[in-house]
Amino acid sequence: MDTDIELPEVRSQESEVRSQKSDVRSQKSEICHLFSVICLLSSAFCLCVVAGCENANSQKPPLVEQIESLTEQKKQLENKLEQSGFENEQLKKQMHILSGLPEQVKGENLYHLQKIRIGKYTGFFDKDESGKKEKLIVYIEPIDEEGDIVKATGAVDVQLWNLNSLEANEALLGQWRVEPNELKKLWFATLVKINYRLTFDISDKVKSFDEPLTVKVTFTDYLSGKVFKEQKVIKP
Repeated sequence: MDTDIELPEVRSQESEVRSQKSDVRSQKSEICHLFSVICLLSSAFCLCVVAGCENANSQKPPLVEQIESLTEQKKQLENKLEQSGFENEQLKKQMHILSGLPEQVKGENLYHLQKIRIGKYTGFFDKDESGKKEKLIVYIEPIDEEGDIVKATGAVDVQLWNLNSLEANEALLGQWRVEPNELKKLWFATLVKINYRLTFDISDKVKSFDEPLTVKVTFTDYLSGKVFKEQKVIKP
């Protein structure tokens, strides 16, 4: 059960429109300021000419160079302002299209995430066939209110623990975070199973697999803001 439309994209684009409007106002203010400076410097330059400060064989006075530089900056800002206005209009059109989507594909109607489940095949693997298990693969199944696995958008935090460790500071063996942009690339679908498949390098973190180790997963759902937690014991 998947969908190509995600609310965070709508919110992101609304935020971008507001940001673009703010940039336009800022650039207008900067152009006005530069215009005032140019007028002031131009007046000072005229006074220097009248007083005989310039002659035909001399190089450009610093004042002239400043005026030319500010004029060029003003031109660049005007171009940026024009480009920002165009981008602003494009974002408005996108928001108009998105706002017209039917209610059944908006908000939490996309899915109601109820829990997450760590897949039964989660465990340690010898991917390079070296005789040593150097990878931890974690399968995560987001479950909606109908019991279906859905491609929920969010961030995942994974921790690997040795809860039998006698030293408290040695109990946490490793921890990782997967951001939404990376997580969506890890969606794994077969004919019989769909889930997120996360792979982590543990070659320098786990010294022995002779005792049970625990995987703890925290999934932050970006649609509802809810946080779901689950853990699984991986037996030797």
